[in-house]
Amino acid sequence: MAYTDFIAAIDLGTSHMVGMVGTKNATGALSIIAYEVENSGTCIRRGCVYNVKETASKIKRLVLKLENKLGGSKIGQVYVGLGGQSLRSIEHTVCKVLGAEGVVTEEIIDSLYQECKDYHPDMLTVLDVVSPSYFLDDKPESNPVGVPCSRIEARYKLIVGRPSLKLNIINSISEQAKIEIAGILVSPLALGDVVLSDNEKDLGCALIGFGAGVTTISVYKGGKLASLSVVPFGGNLITKDITNLRVVESEAERLKITYGRAKADRENDMTIQVSLADGMGLREIKLAELNNVIEARMDEILENVYARLEATGLMNALGAGVVITGGGAALKNLPVVMSERLKMEVRYSSVRKGVVASGDLVVASNPEYAVAIGLLAEGTKNCALYIPPKPEPKIELDVDPEPMPAPEPEPVKEKPKKKGSGLFGRLTKGIDTFGKTLFDDDDNERK
Repeated sequence: MAYTDFIAAIDLGTSHMVGMVGTKNATGALSIIAYEVENSGTCIRRGCVYNVKETASKIKRLVLKLENKLGGSKIGQVYVGLGGQSLRSIEHTVCKVLGAEGVVTEEIIDSLYQECKDYHPDMLTVLDVVSPSYFLDDKPESNPVGVPCSRIEARYKLIVGRPSLKLNIINSISEQAKIEIAGILVSPLALGDVVLSDNEKDLGCALIGFGAGVTTISVYKGGKLASLSVVPFGGNLITKDITNLRVVESEAERLKITYGRAKADRENDMTIQVSLADGMGLREIKLAELNNVIEARMDEILENVYARLEATGLMNALGAGVVITGGGAALKNLPVVMSERLKMEVRYSSVRKGVVASGDLVVASNPEYAVAIGLLAEGTKNCALYIPPKPEPKIELDVDPEPMPAPEPEPVKEKPKKKGSGLFGRLTKGIDTFGKTLFDDDDNERK
């Protein structure tokens, strides 16, 4: 079955990139048509495109894998998620004087928003403008349109990052892979919209994504984004630390996923077998030794997370607690360790009920796909490539034949008239008969 209307999205992660295609029903719930994963460890570092050419090659392969599941349909454009270590939120305020008889209109609100979009911080690019708060004559107003005032002040959260964050995505996808970009979306915001409810955002909640390259902290309060920051440490550092136990990186990653704990149990004397670096056998190491390495690096990451949370000034106002997600969050007893330190509830994330149709809950339950689902939910454009129907083939001769001459009309042949026909004929016949009779009478007299 070929699809003519769908949304396509790509999540560019440090360890892997996820491609996903889906449709929306009348209620906005997503139905997942196809999803694929491609390794990105060699071309994306700390959430940023590092090798443009290799990223383009992997994206083209990822799109081809998706198209193989679309029944002949082609992907014409994609939404792309943006993250990275330079991503953060800053506050920006714009004002407008309306005069003594001024009234706030939609046009005024749009002009304030556009002024923020056009703002150029030093060495940074504005990637999104969110969470507006309005003050009319220095008084807060949640719905300012139609309210008279002499001066309006709008305070926004700007999501900013280094210019290379966006430029490298455009270069790899549009320029190198030759795939049109439907939109570049901020991945942490898209994720927050599909895993956090409106009540959680209103009460106050911190969403922490433990990725392979970076750890992202998004804090919400009063239904709006209060802060977005990124710690430039991720699960890859833990894997590299484990390689100091004389194991190769692939084996270190396996040990982290299988046995890793955020807090080591030093009384555990259990030993585990690991593959030797040369691949020529096995050796044993103590489980406590492995988890001591993991705990040391995880403590460093968590201390940076705690510092970012405290900097928001909302540590005691997060009524909905902390939600953790990402591959790095899979370490055993991590929620317990964080809950003891933060003195609040810490739980794993899950895609909200109703975001994904019931038939695709297996995909929705896997945190590896959560960001891609968020990007699909934000998408509005039809990403299917329109292919016009082929016209029926016309048979054409190599040499145009000369037109056949029109046949000349045959001359009409008049039928010959029989002798004695007509009035003249009858007169002639009468004279001949009379003459013959006359001579016949003379001959009879001579006899």
